[in-house]
Amino acid sequence: MRMMSSFAALVFCALAAVGVVLGYVMYVGYGSFVGGMMVLWAGLAVAWIVSSAIKVASPWERAVVLRLGKFRALRGPGLFGIIPFIDTIVYWIDTRVITTSFKAEKTLTKDTVPVDVDAVLFWKVTDSKKAALEVADYMSAISWASQTALRDVIGKTQLADMLEGRDKISTVLQRMIEQRTEPWGVNVVAVEVRDVLIPSGLENAMSMQAQAERERQARVILGESERQIAAQFGEAAKTYEHDPIALHLRAMNMLYEGLKQNSTIVLVPSSAIDTMQLGGLSGITALTMGLQDANGHGKPKEAVVGAQ
Repeated sequence: MRMMSSFAALVFCALAAVGVVLGYVMYVGYGSFVGGMMVLWAGLAVAWIVSSAIKVASPWERAVVLRLGKFRALRGPGLFGIIPFIDTIVYWIDTRVITTSFKAEKTLTKDTVPVDVDAVLFWKVTDSKKAALEVADYMSAISWASQTALRDVIGKTQLADMLEGRDKISTVLQRMIEQRTEPWGVNVVAVEVRDVLIPSGLENAMSMQAQAERERQARVILGESERQIAAQFGEAAKTYEHDPIALHLRAMNMLYEGLKQNSTIVLVPSSAIDTMQLGGLSGITALTMGLQDANGHGKPKEAVVGAQ
């Protein structure tokens, strides 16, 4: 039951005050107590009737007025009047955008997976007459229509599509709910799927599947890298095959870089030593002396061993 507006209450107080004053004048001026009381009660009755006829609607409200059981008009926003005892306001319709949350619990998808889905509906009343006369309780009807539409969509959708295509699910839901609520004068602004919950066991299995897929991709990338490296080595081998000097410089650089590390023994094939002309004692001595000067130490920390 809607309370009396502040303006109607002000009118009631003003008319009631006038009735009190007139009743007091009747009692004092004419000495009639009964007449004074009659004037007082008449003033209060008039104040109540007039204040009941005055209504004020907010900017977002529409009043559905019936006259003797028949639809009379939509009133508001602002100040308007009705005829007491003849006109009745059966609904005050809120025309702002309203949010309604709804969910579907333990609903089977197309591939028989039970899921819990939470969603939010944004809607507004565009035809107050239909909302008041075409359905008994339009807010409850919208909530139930949203839940049934959500269950229908879940039953027709694969789990993978539901997890990856929430925007698509929201669009389908909005279209289905609009078809059901349009005769009630309700416009669906948007539908948002907030969360999709799946059983914990299935969630763990999907996590393991995703991990295995990532490992597979990593192995494929590693194999592709090895193939590219082998191709590059093949190209380098062709270059060294026709350029012995380049091969000699590369071998010298590899041996030098190896001796610079912390390892104490470097195994070098004897063929490589022969290629670099380090097979003699003088070559090895020259190389170790160069490393001493580079490291700044008086004692070499590596030894070169030729392996047959």
